[in-house]
Amino acid sequence: MKANSPWVFLPLGGFVLLAIVLASGLGRDPQELPSALVGKPVPSFSLPSLLTEETFTEESLTGRWQLLNVWATWCPTCHVEHPYLLTLAAQGVPITGLNYKDELPAARDYLANMGNPFTHVIVDSDGQLGLDLGVYGAPETFLINPQGEIVLRHAGDLNERVWREKFQPLLPAAKPVTAQGEGV
Repeated sequence: MKANSPWVFLPLGGFVLLAIVLASGLGRDPQELPSALVGKPVPSFSLPSLLTEETFTEESLTGRWQLLNVWATWCPTCHVEHPYLLTLAAQGVPITGLNYKDELPAARDYLANMGNPFTHVIVDSDGQLGLDLGVYGAPETFLINPQGEIVLRHAGDLNERVWREKFQPLLPAAKPVTAQGEGV
């Protein structure tokens, strides 16, 4: 290859392109996962309840503001977030649980022993609803409006800071909830 050949600059051009791609990811919050479903209805589903004989559909997630929390007993971060979910539930925040790819006896025992923050618990044994929601893993929490549309998606544990900064500003006339269960 000649020194003045345009091919000499190919490695340099590749390096510059790679540097631009990598730099574009700097400063992004890794917890922020884009969701194509924000502003759209919860996908259609028909799944059983973990604790009753009921069957739930997307219509079950209409009529009020609520959270849809994706959790599992095999998920260590779900154990970390559980006390805060209990706090929110005690303050009247409706939370529907989506038990994701879990062993049903273990999930029932977990809620019996640790407390149940959920108004309903939907079983997603094969993970299809999770897949339709774009779930990467547990925990993830979705804010659902009364029309059954996804308003917000949060990947990771739901805690006081996340609730205050991300969820609460989107809720009409919401009171802040602290970890101690007190309204601020």
